[in-house]
Amino acid sequence: MAQSNAELLWRQQHLERETMAVMSFLRKQDQEKAEETEKLKQQLIDLKQQAQEENKKLADQYTQQVKELEEKFQKKIREIGLIQLELSLIKEFRRKKAVMEKELEDLKERMETSNKRHEEVVVRLEKRFFEEKKRLEKDAEKKVIMMTETAHREAVLQLNSTGREVFKENVHLHDAFTCHLKEATELQKIKQKLEEDKTLLLQEKETNEGLIREKILQINQQKAQIGDLQHKVEKLEMALCHMTREFETETQRTQHQALIQNEAGMMEVKKLQQLLEMKDREMNRVKKLARNILDERTEVERFFLDALEHVKQEIIASRKHYKEKAQTAYYRKMMDACAGKEEFPKIKTFKSNINSTNSVYKDLEEAEKCNWEKIQFEKVDISELTWEQKERVLRLLFAKMNGTNLWKYSKDLATSAPAPTDTREENRVGTENIPPSLTFITQQAELSESSSSALILPHIRMFTPKTKAAVHFE
Repeated sequence: MAQSNAELLWRQQHLERETMAVMSFLRKQDQEKAEETEKLKQQLIDLKQQAQEENKKLADQYTQQVKELEEKFQKKIREIGLIQLELSLIKEFRRKKAVMEKELEDLKERMETSNKRHEEVVVRLEKRFFEEKKRLEKDAEKKVIMMTETAHREAVLQLNSTGREVFKENVHLHDAFTCHLKEATELQKIKQKLEEDKTLLLQEKETNEGLIREKILQINQQKAQIGDLQHKVEKLEMALCHMTREFETETQRTQHQALIQNEAGMMEVKKLQQLLEMKDREMNRVKKLARNILDERTEVERFFLDALEHVKQEIIASRKHYKEKAQTAYYRKMMDACAGKEEFPKIKTFKSNINSTNSVYKDLEEAEKCNWEKIQFEKVDISELTWEQKERVLRLLFAKMNGTNLWKYSKDLATSAPAPTDTREENRVGTENIPPSLTFITQQAELSESSSSALILPHIRMFTPKTKAAVHFE
């Protein structure tokens, strides 16, 4: 009894030391966290001050920019005012310009009319001047003639008969001489005109002769060209007849070939239509078969999902039952140890903790490892497996059905998934972080639209053993 009391005291002291160490460690952690929080608070204050300073700088900068923009705006307004003033002046100038142009046109018209009138007046005055001049000249000539006639008559009256006859003869000769002179001048003019006509006719003759020679040469060339062209036309007519005959034969041959090709094409089209109808019927059969297969696959998927959900619920229930049994057994041992019936058991935790050295979930993991090591190289029955092993088998089947590469799970089959902290986490196992390769093909579209936990598979790492175990389903 004393020995057990001493041992209990030692254990109590040991536990107290451990609790003190844990408390000191926790206090140290709290102090470090408090210091870290103070540092973070100070950093937050500094960041706030820095942000305020930056905001002030930005506000000053933006106010300066706003002032500059306002100055530029006022400057632009002044420039626009000047431009508008200049524009109004330009409009006024254009209006005045139109009026002045109209006035200038009126002045030009007036000047033209006045010039025309002045010219008409000048022409009229010149005409009148020439008429007066001619009239005066005629009057002067008439006066001179009258004076000469009067003088002549007086001289004739003063002459004798012989003188009168000589004078008359002289007058007659003078008249004849003037007539002969007029005729000679007229003949001279006619001669000059005839000579000019002669030269013109000679020139026309030379030009006509040159034109005739050119025309003769052109006619000869045209005759030669006409002969060549007629010869070419005959050749072309012969070639055209030959080409028309060839074209007719070629068209007949092409029409015959086209008819044959059309008939062959129609036969080919009919065959292709029949083949297309056969393919359509076959495609309809394949679609119907695929629909049936898809329906059957969805039924199989629902069955496997229900089975997986059932296995998950059984795993949760079995773990909960094991946890309750282990907890009751641990408490019973502690009560017996407190009563002095047996030794105190090792401290065991019933929550998932990484730093825990003796936990219920560690026992579950060790049991799972032992079970896998036992059945890894044996033929087993599905009824002999645990619920966790059944779940893994179902997931392997899922992966094989979806065509997933199973060798990527070859490193982690011997280790189980980390145990959840409580039953709520157990219920949440497998409902998050699921890759699309572990879901059914027909349900990947649904998973992308909805995050329902009833259709999402748990993310459990799997691999196929090097020697595949034969599984018998009952």
